[in-house]
Amino acid sequence: MKYEFMAPCHFGLESVLKKEIIDLGYDITKVDNGKVYFNGDEDAICRSNIFLRTTERILLNVGTFKAKTFDELFERTKALPWENFIPKNAKFWVTKATSVKSSLFSPSDIQSIMKKAIVERLKEEYKISWFPEDGPEYPIRVSIMKDIVTVGLDTSGESLHRRGYRKLTSKAPITETLAAALIMLTPWNKDRILVDPFCGSGTFPIEAALIGCNIAPGMNRSFTAENWTNIVAKKSWYQAIEEAHDMIIMPTDMDIQGYDIDGDIIKAAMENAKLAEVDQYIHFQKRDVSQLSHRKKYGFIITNPPYGERLEEKKDMPKLYKEIGKAFNRLDSWSYYIITSYEDAEKYIGRKADKNRKIYNGMLKTYFYQFMGPRPPKRNNNSLDK
Repeated sequence: MKYEFMAPCHFGLESVLKKEIIDLGYDITKVDNGKVYFNGDEDAICRSNIFLRTTERILLNVGTFKAKTFDELFERTKALPWENFIPKNAKFWVTKATSVKSSLFSPSDIQSIMKKAIVERLKEEYKISWFPEDGPEYPIRVSIMKDIVTVGLDTSGESLHRRGYRKLTSKAPITETLAAALIMLTPWNKDRILVDPFCGSGTFPIEAALIGCNIAPGMNRSFTAENWTNIVAKKSWYQAIEEAHDMIIMPTDMDIQGYDIDGDIIKAAMENAKLAEVDQYIHFQKRDVSQLSHRKKYGFIITNPPYGERLEEKKDMPKLYKEIGKAFNRLDSWSYYIITSYEDAEKYIGRKADKNRKIYNGMLKTYFYQFMGPRPPKRNNNSLDK
């Protein structure tokens, strides 16, 4: 059976997620702000949850309609074919409702009315008056934009940025999905050195290693839809995991490094890398950005330095970003990619970015500054590397 799915992502990174979905073999139906819609069969539920690196969750779309009053919301929710998705013993509820520029704006009222409408529909279809709700969970998410209601079943459960490896975090960690998307925006590949001089709990290095090894990000976690045997067979999950195992590669010379001035957080990063089973590819070290240098050429820096969001930290930002600029000058053949909300970053780094992409990290507006280095010379196969 064919379904339509909706995959949310960070605003500004829709193109990365779109490419991921196409590469997975599915047809895109629509791209919206922070959302990518695509078609797929029941196997897509398993494969998109296990393989996609840059989405927060996978929603199976039940229906879309217009509603400006609560009566309309009730009747049109009730008109959806809920019996095709929710079995008699299911535990179901509207876990989240959001409303933007719409007549209906109370999340709790939206949730309550839609739950009642679904119950009424299923009462009529199943010819029963009471639901035990002691079976598998079917959480429902609703978004209303300009009075257009989109209703989806949450196949993922816990957000997909929770890969299962990050048990210990730094003060202001970047999410795994955002880190993966930013890495995928760059031309980095496993054959080029990558350094994160503000690695914190190790998210950029670990996500890069997962990409370099072609390890599917959802291999070591569970999903709500694993128990939806009325929609997707158990064997589909086993087949998707087997496919993921078959695709893993073990590079022999991948070089990824992570530095931070906090020794305790470096220990946490090392532990996280072990949990992700990529610790053999990453060298973590306590080191200040002022000490950053490297003998190799044509490397990549991808990093998330302090933003100075707290008032007491703002005074330290000019000095910090000047040090970042000095480090860049020492690595003059490298490319640098920085995500920050600090609007004077270019001023104190001392160089205008070649590209600058606006990205929302939650509600925080940030900039992904891209400083392009020279391309490495093509290798001459007739000559020996020195």
